[in-house]
Amino acid sequence: MTIATPERYAQMLDSARRGGYAYPAINVTSTQTLNAALQGFAEADSDGIIQVSVGGASYFSGSRVNDRVVGSLAFAAFAHEVAARYPHISIALHTDHCAKPYLDSWVVPLLVREAEQVAHGEDPAFQSHMWDGSTVPLGENLDIASKLLERSAAARTVLEIEIGAVGGEEDGHRAGVDAKLYSTPADGLEVARRLGLGERGAYMAAFTFGNVHGAYKPGVVKLRPRLLQEIQHEVADAVRDGSLGGGSVSGNGDNASAPDFPDNKPFALVFHGGSGSTREEIAEAVRYGVVKMNIDTDTQYAFTRAIAGHMFRHYDSVLKVDGEVGEKKYYDPRSWGREGEDAMARRVVEACVELGSAGKALK
Repeated sequence: MTIATPERYAQMLDSARRGGYAYPAINVTSTQTLNAALQGFAEADSDGIIQVSVGGASYFSGSRVNDRVVGSLAFAAFAHEVAARYPHISIALHTDHCAKPYLDSWVVPLLVREAEQVAHGEDPAFQSHMWDGSTVPLGENLDIASKLLERSAAARTVLEIEIGAVGGEEDGHRAGVDAKLYSTPADGLEVARRLGLGERGAYMAAFTFGNVHGAYKPGVVKLRPRLLQEIQHEVADAVRDGSLGGGSVSGNGDNASAPDFPDNKPFALVFHGGSGSTREEIAEAVRYGVVKMNIDTDTQYAFTRAIAGHMFRHYDSVLKVDGEVGEKKYYDPRSWGREGEDAMARRVVEACVELGSAGKALK
């Protein structure tokens, strides 16, 4: 298995949810960082998720083209070809953080294309897409999510939604570090009422519990992973006692029957803004149902730090200093590019170990 089919992706997420581990979701911006992510997952014997953000998708298309749909499709086509050389792992492709201004020019066209692929008996190019409704009121967020969920079901993809706001900055979008960073059990109940719990289409939920994008010194980010447990338990209890309203949301379509929730966790959760989190905080969030954790800042740094080290070590060789000609083997992009890829791959392996997915590639 290489790029996951819709069935394999569902199996991956279910296995993580029931097995108490999560997949690193690695943001990439180039074929080099994509190769690094694949290398890391293969070395860890871990399935995983590789994703592009709105800015990353545009960057993939080239600065002159600057088209996020073109870049996304180029990323997916390259990934399908190269991932075929890693048959022992399964990789899902994902678009990350699509805010409202980009829906009609990015994710919706991709979903339309994927629905056409499915109608012709093909698998969709991507396995999941994220709708980032963190900047709009919850009601509007779920109105849009409901429509996207219908499109996702037709395209056989999984929808990811964000409830609450992640602090810091991601691709030009900035949110403050304040009370908005914490979702509530009431938010979870409203999500379940509006979107169901799988019977209307598969989705993952990124409830916020103090998450912040970017790198911060210890003490700045106040994570409350137990909030995820509170959300999970309150929704599970509401399903069991039939108090949700708005129709059935249980796994078998009957509120009166025991819902098929593994370990009292009705939601498949996503952890955003995890850079700098402690191992204990990560492990706790995974215990409460996180199956996907986004990793971008740390892998960006690992890649760039290795390249910077190469440039400093070989300063006189990569530059034509004082009339000299340098040394081609050191300024050849393949020499420093390999160092960046290897360093980033090591960070991906570390993430797989931390999240418990290492050694658990589905066979």
